[in-house]
Formats: sequence, structure tokens, C-alpha cells
Amino acid sequence: QVQLVESGGGLVQAGGSLRLSCAASISTFSSYAMAWFRQDRGKAREIVAAINFSGDTTYYADSVKGRFTISRENTKKMVYLQMNSLSPEDTAVYYCAAKDYSGTLHPLSTMPYDYWGQGTQVTVSS
Repeated sequence: QVQLVESGGGLVQAGGSLRLSCAASISTFSSYAMAWFRQDRGKAREIVAAINFSGDTTYYADSVKGRFTISRENTKKMVYLQMNSLSPEDTAVYYCAAKDYSGTLHPLSTMPYDYWGQGTQVTVSS
């Protein structure tokens, strides 16, 4: 059974930083593509960043490029999202997602992720 548990959310002032973590209980974690999504109230869920199984390919939404960094540690079964220069527009619930995929053809941005965490709230005050 796959479980994803996010942590690291909270309240931060505009311009600040947060680091989200996702702990994955997946026996074959190193064969999974991972992603971070976010959803604010009244808005559709959107992908923020994604990383392939080996960590050598990443994707970022235009809105976070240059500010957010996704990374993973396969030996620890962890995925991280370092968020810098946060703005109120980044306020949302952030979700970790996983897909059993170790290929290279399917774009990370449109991957049909199968497993989701419960989410962690990020609130950026102005």
C-alpha cells in the first residue's frame, strides 16, 4: 500500500522560504516519478513541479520557475520542494503525488499520477 505524507507547510511572510517534504512508503520508490501539486480554494489543482524516477529530469510550472526546486533522495524515499521568494499567490494546499513510471517518454507535466498525500497548507502573508 502506497502512502505519501507531506510536511513542512505553514505561515510565512512574502519573500520568505519554506521546504516541503514528502515521505513515501513505497518499496520500489526509485522507480516512481514524483510531483508536487497545489490547490487554492475555488481553483483547480495545478502541477507545480515534478521529478523523474532517477532525479535527473525535472519539470516546473512557469509560475514557480527560478523560485522552487524539487529534489529527491531515493535512499530515504523522500521528495522535497524548496520554495523561495514566496508570494501570496503561492498560498494553497500542496500535495505530493506519485506514479509508478521509470520511463523517459511520458512528460512529467501530464503524467497521470496515481497516489496522493493528504496535503499540507502553505499560507503566504503580504
